[in-house]
Formats: sequence, C-alpha cells, structure tokens
Amino acid sequence: MLRGHSSGRCVGSVTIGKAVAVAMFVALIPLTTQAQTRITPEAFLDAVQGKTVKFHDYPGGDLVGTEEFLSRSLSVWRMEGRGCVYGQVTTPNGQICFLYDDDPDGLPVCWWPFLHEGRLMVRLATFSYTEIQEVLSISENGLDCPSTPIS
Repeated sequence: MLRGHSSGRCVGSVTIGKAVAVAMFVALIPLTTQAQTRITPEAFLDAVQGKTVKFHDYPGGDLVGTEEFLSRSLSVWRMEGRGCVYGQVTTPNGQICFLYDDDPDGLPVCWWPFLHEGRLMVRLATFSYTEIQEVLSISENGLDCPSTPIS
C-alpha cells in the first residue's frame, strides 16, 4: 500500500503502529494453531501402520497416489497407471521421510504431518515448494503388489 506524506508531526505513531501490529499478530496465533495442528510422525504412523492410505492433492482433490504402510519402516507406493515402488520410512526431526527404490538422486522425500479441521494431511518439508496432500481414505485393503522388496 502506498502512503502519502504529511507535513505535520505525528509523535508516537510508529510506536502505536508497532503495538497494534504485535497485538493483531498475538490475537491471530490461536486461530492459526486451531486451524492447523502439527502431529508427530509417530502419531501419523500409529494411524496408518498396516493400512493403505489414499493421498489427494489439497485443495484440488486429485488423487496423487496410494501408499500401503507395511510396517513403521517400510511402505509401498503406487500412482495411478504405474507399478509399485517400495520405500524405507524414517522419522528425523519431526518429519516423516520416504526413500523409494526408484529414487534417482538417493535423497528421501520428507513431509510434516498435521491435522487441519480434523483432517489428516501432510505438507512437503521444504520451504521452496509447499505441496500439501490430504488423506481421504484409510483402508485395510492391500495394494496387491506383485513382489516384495529385497532388503
């Protein structure tokens, strides 16, 4: 916003402006924490271990892929029209990370799990790209992948 210049003195206006900004920021903190609550990767794994989860783009709703959590450290991922890819699951620094067998750079993909309005979601754990995915279904049905990973 552009601001006009005044020839009169406004004593204390900067202090009042800062105080109002700080008060508004502090007032918004409860709304932010209610709207989005980070959960631990362990809590996320408790909810999905032994289950198959469908991840959808948020807010678009398109299916991104389906992941079967075979154990707390092993999953199998499948995108529509593609084969199964096995991945090692780790939980460093409050993130849940996946290193898949077909990953060309050998680097894991990490997510921050959270709840938003009671829905389970994950946010890509980078500051340059903020992809969010929502869990829209958790089932007992396996992916029926043809082979098991070689460890």
